[in-house]
Amino acid sequence: MANTPRKTTDQKQQNQENEQNEQNEQNELPGPMAVLRAAQTQLAELTGMTAESVSSFERTEEGWLLEIEVLELARVPDTMSLLASYEVRLDPQGELTGYRRVRRYERGRSDPHKK
Repeated sequence: MANTPRKTTDQKQQNQENEQNEQNEQNELPGPMAVLRAAQTQLAELTGMTAESVSSFERTEEGWLLEIEVLELARVPDTMSLLASYEVRLDPQGELTGYRRVRRYERGRSDPHKK
């Protein structure tokens, strides 16, 4: 029984250190704007296409999920250019883990109206 207080104190100290480490890791995670910039840059580097805008953005349990609009084919007039929406997944630190094209469309056209 003489060792019980020491073990309890050691366990409490270890738990406090673990909590502090977790808080430090969370504080080091990039904010939303840094994640948006990183996603656009990484997708452009991988695909060679210009990221035009981010149309959707959310934090998930695995990291981040974005939908980025990309210029796939420039045409004249500009309203005939082909754009695409890409679903982009990033880890909590903002590193791209995957992407896929979910939609392709002409700049001047909108989706059909859904009721």
